[in-house]
Amino acid sequence: MTPKQFHDVAGSFPETEFGTSYGMPSWKAFGKFFTRLRAEDNSVVLGQVPLDERDLLCEADPALFHFTAHYKDYPAVLARLEKLDAKTLRGYLTRQWRHNAPKKWLKAWEAGETLPSIPKKIARPRGKRGGRTK
Repeated sequence: MTPKQFHDVAGSFPETEFGTSYGMPSWKAFGKFFTRLRAEDNSVVLGQVPLDERDLLCEADPALFHFTAHYKDYPAVLARLEKLDAKTLRGYLTRQWRHNAPKKWLKAWEAGETLPSIPKKIARPRGKRGGRTK
């Protein structure tokens, strides 16, 4: 898989946007971390993978799946981009996307209803507060 293919798959989910998370370029779904491409090892972060499942994945296919010390206590696995295929990526990203989706939104979406985009939080201006003047 190429980086472009990765970004195409990640961006194909509803309510996703590319931005930063923890200071790193990443995809967000519903304003929460969704996935990212790790430049340091050309791997994709896949969340919502229980630790026991992650251990089995890493043992069964170490050429594809691995994790670093940073992720050892998190329910996530890393997948090497060059070994990853779109179907596998979509399957793991679906877990994270469903986890991020608000329950009410997800229920309506599963029922086939078209929902409007969730409005972005509007930053409150800093400084003087509005109000009455005397």
